[in-house]
Amino acid sequence: MTQGNPFDLLNQLQPSAFQVIFVTAFDNYAIRAFKYSAVDYLLKPVDIDDLRDALDRVTEKTQEAGVMEKMKVLLDNMGTMNLAQQKLAVPTINGLMFVPVRDIIRFEAKGHYSVIFLNNGSQVTATRNIKDYEDLLPESIFCRVHNSHIINLQNIQKYHKGRGGYVVMDDGSSIEVAIRRREEFLRRLLK
Repeated sequence: MTQGNPFDLLNQLQPSAFQVIFVTAFDNYAIRAFKYSAVDYLLKPVDIDDLRDALDRVTEKTQEAGVMEKMKVLLDNMGTMNLAQQKLAVPTINGLMFVPVRDIIRFEAKGHYSVIFLNNGSQVTATRNIKDYEDLLPESIFCRVHNSHIINLQNIQKYHKGRGGYVVMDDGSSIEVAIRRREEFLRRLLK
């Protein structure tokens, strides 16, 4: 690039609605590239198989983003439908699992995955991160109370005060409320 560098360009284009593959002769920018959610980082000379793999990942991520957006629109449009009739399509390693929204007690982040805890005591490991669910789920029912936790507001037994406090859920689990999320959580809880 004649002026600036790729990172300057990406900063100017934020938020981006596209996927990025870095192709460079320098390997010292790899960590920084992945902070920009790069799909891949290819070193010159580019191996054709590596390029094909990177393009396949772009296609896959684009399709996943489209599915997540469609699921969000669907849930938003279902706002008037009875909660008992709503189901969430949860992508798992083996396919999709359809979970009734009313059965979800909470979500817990596990790296790039999320574990969904259900009121029957079972758990589902989803191949989506917790941020995807925070963006997808209706705010009237679910609240992110911690970097690692989203809870179903309808399944809270108790809230205990403290710096951030913590909630006890219907399944008996205790979930810490982050100090910086407490005010928003209490506002939504008391609506």
